[in-house]
This record gives sequence, C-alpha cells and structure tokens, in this order.
Amino acid sequence: YDYDALRLPQMPQVGTRILETQRWISGIGEPGTPPAAPALANALFDLTGTRHRSLPLNRSVTFSS
Repeated sequence: YDYDALRLPQMPQVGTRILETQRWISGIGEPGTPPAAPALANALFDLTGTRHRSLPLNRSVTFSS
C-alpha cells in the first residue's frame, strides 16, 4: 500500500508490433482488460476497507460521506 505506483511521465518508451501470424488479426488491445476489475476491486478496498469478491462491483459497494 505504500508503494508509489508508476506514473505516466515515468513510464519508459514502449514499442508495439502487430504480428500478422494468422489469416485474420485478433486479440489486439485485449491484454490490458483482464486486470482492470481486480485493480478496481483493490482500489475500492483501499477506499472502503471491505473486500468485494463478486461482479458487478456496484451491487455491493456503498460510500459514506
């Protein structure tokens, strides 16, 4: 929790190549999708102190002001 996350200006340059190894191109851009829900669940845990282990997250998250 005390590790400072990498910020966009600190990110090293990344090169991307699209390899045409099959007749049809597929899967471009999908690798970043799977970690999105766990990252959001962890952020909600940091905010609320409660673990939420089922989707959609909006059914079980309540915020108090």
